[in-house]
Amino acid sequence: MIEVTEATATAGALERLSNEGVSIWLDDLSRKRIASGNLAELVGTRNVVGVTTNPSIFQAAIGSGEGYEEQLADLAVRGVTVDEAVRMMTTADVRSAADILHSVYTATGGRDGRVSIEVDPRLAHHTAATIAEAKQLAWLVDRPNVMIKIPATRAGLPAITEVIGLGISVNVTLIFSLERYREVIDAYLAGLEKAAARGLDLSTIHSVASFFVSRVDAEIDKRLTVLGTDAALALKGRAALANARLAYAAYEEVFAGDRWTALSGAGANKQRPLWASTGVKDPAYKDTLYVDELVAPGTVNTMPEATLNATADHGDITGDTVTGGYAQARADLAAVEALGISYDEVVTRLEDEGVAKFAVAWQDLLDAVTKSLMSKGVDAE
Repeated sequence: MIEVTEATATAGALERLSNEGVSIWLDDLSRKRIASGNLAELVGTRNVVGVTTNPSIFQAAIGSGEGYEEQLADLAVRGVTVDEAVRMMTTADVRSAADILHSVYTATGGRDGRVSIEVDPRLAHHTAATIAEAKQLAWLVDRPNVMIKIPATRAGLPAITEVIGLGISVNVTLIFSLERYREVIDAYLAGLEKAAARGLDLSTIHSVASFFVSRVDAEIDKRLTVLGTDAALALKGRAALANARLAYAAYEEVFAGDRWTALSGAGANKQRPLWASTGVKDPAYKDTLYVDELVAPGTVNTMPEATLNATADHGDITGDTVTGGYAQARADLAAVEALGISYDEVVTRLEDEGVAKFAVAWQDLLDAVTKSLMSKGVDAE
């Protein structure tokens, strides 16, 4: 009899998830995680094949100051602005993480081994500035496995097309609605068509579309709780999964169409759905809910470390939990609408709040770095 040790049990759920075609990306990064060897360990032992960052993650990492003291001192001596200091620190971390993941990038032909860095969230409603920032970030990081994160705002859509058209891989973030998701796919395909017209090698361009999950339940559940009826309470915890599953249905539909077929023949890669915001907000829900229930081939699940550890410990990975649930997903969202909760109003609010939260986190980061630079005798502007 083979002894099932804690170690083999830990590897089991993550291994099964990977075998189902789900790429596991870590939704966190810090210099401490890089320098300690922890990131390399997660890649080696926990099936982690990518890393995502956002303004909140960098605010937590750099705001603590841990591991950044020497670079901050050097930046202070140079008299750089606070914006430049923040970009030097964040791109240094992303560059180091990209180097750690380069072997995965090579082994998967560029599909995984990716590290994402976001454009300045204050530019979310400015197309030209977003394009310029994306180009600058790609140049600063200077690694083939970097992905530039662009928010799926109205202004972000044409930026996505142009940046993809320049041959830069993009992680589209802050997607909440099914309509906006289809627009994101269209922006990606238009970008590939631009890249092809410029004679670029489409096989080198990759993209993921980050569809946010738990925040949808948090907002709709709040409204269901206020209604308080049995019918309303029975729908709690169902809307986010329904929304994500129907996003996958849209992905299957578009990437089986004639427009995609032509691009695929030229070597293009599908834009994979990425499940973001996968840590549960409601402690009443199983902590692996948005992992166990969103297993489908060709997807990415980016997890905070707590969710990664929970999945390793007690994730229930039993095969595809998405494609067989489209009818129920449509019924669940229709039932929410029937109770007077507007889907369009909810997803618009979530997009606005998402952009605002990242802008606040970015400003908090700028404030913390300003304080650090000033403490070293520099007047940061």
